[in-house]
Amino acid sequence: MLDPNIQNFLNERKEMWLKKKIKANTSDEEKAVFEQEAGELFALVTWLPNAAKRAKQLSLGSHPCKFTHPSAKTSSIIATADNKADGYLRTGNVEVELDVFGNGAAMDVYKFLSIVLNDGQTVLQHLEQQTDIINKQFQLPDIPYEVLANDLLAIKQKGETTIQTSGKIKQVYFPSKLKSGEYHLLSVLTPSGILYKLKERLIIMRFSEQTKLAREAKKKEQAHEQGFSDIYNLSAIGFGGAKPHNISVLNSKNGGVANLLPSMPPVLDKKHFSPPNSDFIFSISPYFFSDEFQLLNKQLNNNTNNYHIRHRIDRLIQRIIHQIIDKSWKVRQLDAGWSLLERSESLPHYQKIWLDQHFKKERESDDKWLDKVKNEIARWFINAYQKIINNDENQWDDSHLLQLKSIISNCEEGLK
Repeated sequence: MLDPNIQNFLNERKEMWLKKKIKANTSDEEKAVFEQEAGELFALVTWLPNAAKRAKQLSLGSHPCKFTHPSAKTSSIIATADNKADGYLRTGNVEVELDVFGNGAAMDVYKFLSIVLNDGQTVLQHLEQQTDIINKQFQLPDIPYEVLANDLLAIKQKGETTIQTSGKIKQVYFPSKLKSGEYHLLSVLTPSGILYKLKERLIIMRFSEQTKLAREAKKKEQAHEQGFSDIYNLSAIGFGGAKPHNISVLNSKNGGVANLLPSMPPVLDKKHFSPPNSDFIFSISPYFFSDEFQLLNKQLNNNTNNYHIRHRIDRLIQRIIHQIIDKSWKVRQLDAGWSLLERSESLPHYQKIWLDQHFKKERESDDKWLDKVKNEIARWFINAYQKIINNDENQWDDSHLLQLKSIISNCEEGLK
């Protein structure tokens, strides 16, 4: 008797096929023909031999090549390593599932091999173990079980005599320990299982029910037994565009999007950073942004006025504003209350609220200080631009000033 999970899989494929064929205007006679055809196509005796032949179009591996280039073709690599407490995130130190890549039209074969039978093992596991259970399931009248099993196991491509790489993936020369002055040419592949295990853990860390409760408690200034962790400055990277299944199965399951952790330089000891004395904004040297102002001047004097020119102007202004915001956050890393000391008594109060963590509650409850900060940044920007360019003809008109204030307002979340 056919395992119910295998039968359900075939029934689902049959229903999907019929849904594409049968339309609202399909006659009863045509429906009957389609249903008879579907019954034949998705009977195990017909579908399984066809699937077995297509299994070689797929490769099961731990490091798919298509994450680097969708047209790359390499041997399937299934990397294994021992688990060691060496502090590295690597193969062997994290349990991940294998990935599948190849012809997207043959992915139904992998789904079939992933079916969990009544005993809790997948079809693929039964085939690898050559169990009597799978042997009985695959007894067909015209094709021996051994032929079906060998064809389906081609997805793992065991026993390859040569290893194939591709010029479309990244290559790295690595020094050889065997002979001085010689190098190995390594093909760099993506450990997709680890890549998406990272995404899975980040989702749990940031969006689990426990984390939601802990965040809610924080908003209400209440204690929470477990608390929560977070990772800032995450980036997203996409693979495959609108067709993530063309890269791999794991990529398709995750919508073609993975996360990248920030790669940041060491943080300098905050004790070496002196707090501002009188005016933080106007203590920032315009010459620090000399290159940006020169490029901005070139774009402002461009006689061509189109979307690309305006976009470049906006990006240059944003680049300068973002660097000012970065500087303000360095000041916030100082010990709370630094602005209350005598050396900073001349610092305007709105800047103390903005920069000193001692005033965090006041900063979050009332944003009157924010308008003053934005106005002062705009005034600094115009003075700095004119000082760097040093040309009386390059005066900012009302339209440029409105554009500048609009961009600063768009960056206000970073100022808060």
